[in-house]
Amino acid sequence: MASPTESLPALRTNPKAIFFTDFDGTITLQDSNDWMTDNLGFGVELRRQGNKDVLYNGRPFRDAFQEMLDSVTKPFDQCLELLLQNVKLDPAFKDFATWCRANNVPIVVLSGGMQPVIRALLAHLVGEEEAAAMQIVSNDVKARPGKSINDENGWDIEYHDDSSFGHDKSLEIRPYAALPERPVMFYAGDGVSDLSAAKETDLLFAKAGRDLVTYCEKESVPFTVFNDFSDIHKIVADVVDGKISVQQAATGTK
Repeated sequence: MASPTESLPALRTNPKAIFFTDFDGTITLQDSNDWMTDNLGFGVELRRQGNKDVLYNGRPFRDAFQEMLDSVTKPFDQCLELLLQNVKLDPAFKDFATWCRANNVPIVVLSGGMQPVIRALLAHLVGEEEAAAMQIVSNDVKARPGKSINDENGWDIEYHDDSSFGHDKSLEIRPYAALPERPVMFYAGDGVSDLSAAKETDLLFAKAGRDLVTYCEKESVPFTVFNDFSDIHKIVADVVDGKISVQQAATGTK
């Protein structure tokens, strides 16, 4: 039987806290999948309608997301190059990541996006060493039948699991939550791909003005709002240092 640290990699260093986070639109200022859809696919209006259908009409996220990505036919290598040119990092994330490494708070990236995009953007934005220290759990990319991913209309998303999300982020968090003794767990997100993770950790950070805030208010899920990672950095440091509790930090949109 695997030891907890083998099956739960974030426990390897016996941390006091674990920081789970979405990638697109949370660590980055732009969502890479939204950027591709808006600029290379069927555009902003249809994408927003898809998000509304998930948020208000119960449409599976996986279906709306697949439709978005199917509208992007440019070869994968060209998409990646354009993303590296256009997607920017939250300016405060790098300092937060450095603090996390110094204070033994593992960062686990849980993403509805694709592994090669996330790894390339993280290495480009925070550096190879910092990026390599982060565990990434996400979907992947695969070639369509008879094609290479770098052909026109040659790539497709390869989902992490069979859930309606494509990647049910709660599946990664719950084994940690079930431990009799465990670290404090945080999660940061912004959108509809984060709905499965919203209720799973001790403290949820939801990005101001985004769909995750709407969901939390609708479903009465405790959260605290953030504008950028400097807000998160202060609260996480205060909780880890014992200055405030997670309950005191869950202030909603105040």
